[in-house]
Amino acid sequence: MVWSRKPGRDWRYRVLGVRCAADPVLHALAPLGLASARGTALVVDLDDDAPAYPGSTSLAKLVVSQPRLSDLRPLRPGVAVLPNGSVHPGEAAHVIEALIAGWPAVVLRLGAARGLPPALLDIPVVPVAPLLPGFLHPALTGAAVYQSVFRGPPPRLRGVVLPPLGRSHIQGMLTGTGLPPRRWVRAWERVWEVSWR
Repeated sequence: MVWSRKPGRDWRYRVLGVRCAADPVLHALAPLGLASARGTALVVDLDDDAPAYPGSTSLAKLVVSQPRLSDLRPLRPGVAVLPNGSVHPGEAAHVIEALIAGWPAVVLRLGAARGLPPALLDIPVVPVAPLLPGFLHPALTGAAVYQSVFRGPPPRLRGVVLPPLGRSHIQGMLTGTGLPPRRWVRAWERVWEVSWR
């Protein structure tokens, strides 16, 4: 279910989980960047402990009322975000599976304490960390996505290093008034191709 090849692109995955335990701002931005790299994608927030994404429809509401056909597929190109609404991922497994079946790409924002429901354990998870200098360097093992906070050549790391984001880009993405910079989105494209197992 998570392996997919798109004509003209060497995309490896259709569904990825993403988590950033070290930085709440990056924890909010990473799913948006990952989804933007696919063009048309759905971000599903499974972290009910994190500050909520804005939106009138939530995962919790879909669990109670059942998703409509318009929820299960994109109505137009771009990134859609489904806030959590205070529901445990295990309670929403059937809705998440239906969303995955209908959307061309799905990004699941995962909390630190809770992972995926048992029915979705085969979905790869992308760890994300800020790339800080000196002794603040992240202690992640294995492949990861690192968000540069300073310009300059990055250290050699396993995974993907994202270019720094300006304050205006961060504010625009968090308030929904701006698009992510193209260079940053292009760096996220590699994340869909790397093996996260």
